[in-house]
Amino acid sequence: MSGVPKLSRRTRWAVPAGALVITGAVMAGSLITVAQAAPVLPSRTPAQLLVAAAQDKGPALYGSVLETASLGLPSLPGTGSPTSIMSLLTGSHTIQVWYAGPEHYRLALPASLSESDVVRNGSTAWLWQSTTNSVTEISIPAGQGKLKLKPKPVPVPALTPQQAASQALAAVGPTTVVSVTSNVVVAGQAAYELVLAPKDSRSLVGQIRIAIDGANGVPLRVQVFARGAASPAISVGFTSVTFATPAPADISFTPPAGAKVTKENLGQDSTPKSKPTETGVTTIGSGWLAVLELPSSGLTPGQGPLPAKGTSGESAAALGALLGSATVEHGAWGTGRLLRTSLISVLMTDSGRTFVGAVQPSVLYAAASQAASQAAATP
Repeated sequence: MSGVPKLSRRTRWAVPAGALVITGAVMAGSLITVAQAAPVLPSRTPAQLLVAAAQDKGPALYGSVLETASLGLPSLPGTGSPTSIMSLLTGSHTIQVWYAGPEHYRLALPASLSESDVVRNGSTAWLWQSTTNSVTEISIPAGQGKLKLKPKPVPVPALTPQQAASQALAAVGPTTVVSVTSNVVVAGQAAYELVLAPKDSRSLVGQIRIAIDGANGVPLRVQVFARGAASPAISVGFTSVTFATPAPADISFTPPAGAKVTKENLGQDSTPKSKPTETGVTTIGSGWLAVLELPSSGLTPGQGPLPAKGTSGESAAALGALLGSATVEHGAWGTGRLLRTSLISVLMTDSGRTFVGAVQPSVLYAAASQAASQAAATP
């Protein structure tokens, strides 16, 4: 893509990717649309905005992020944990963010009569969940900027516009059309709007819009539109933001009285990088057409995969609801159930494999056939 610089590192703003993995995550719906004339800002090219969005860190700030998701999923049973993926895939959530620097920040996800927090203060980070009054205290080796914990079975969406923008920017390349549309106002801030659109029609993503603060270069909102849709299916953005250093009390943490504290030391993780992770997640394809193959979870004959070991009753009920809305499909790859939404396709085969992607079902079928062929060729 002529004129667009290669981005070797992605946005790492208020909450490093590892911290987002701890708290689960969320993708969100349409936010704070302001019915007023587009603000006047100095002209910027797509390349300049890409550089701004890919900065390693932004200014100190605090504010509220509103996220919602409208993926066209069937009605799912309620979940007790506000950070569970099933909970965060539906409805709206508010996230409070305080950021003083890459090693000093706090992110809070309040819910009805509960709250989950991620706090980092120098070499120590905490995850607190009020529902169980449990705290995970993590010691971080000196010089390690990003908080990295044990991988999860599936990647999780973003909690902040900065993390969402980082994920979106990973798709920038020759398969993407990049443009700048009219300026917008987000959380009272004048912002540019960068648009990324996949060229391949097999992607279910129509476009991703990233609103970038005109004064500070910070991503303020990310909206993901399904192909042909007039409103976003997922989005995450600030409803209020103040560019100033948070008060020390807002980014400090002391375990509450009676809390169960579990300690982890990231410096003790000696797992070889070349060793496959326990999650068993495999990526087939790349860019907009990437498909994730999730680990085998066992079978119910003729009804697709069983919940993985350790799955909660609520998650199992939600999985049952998803399976109930899926259609039975057959192909060279075998037999399974297909769940389609405006933005995501999921194929659960009777052989225990699950394939997920923001792609047309044909791409999932091709991935399933490839995986089956590789499995057959493996002694």
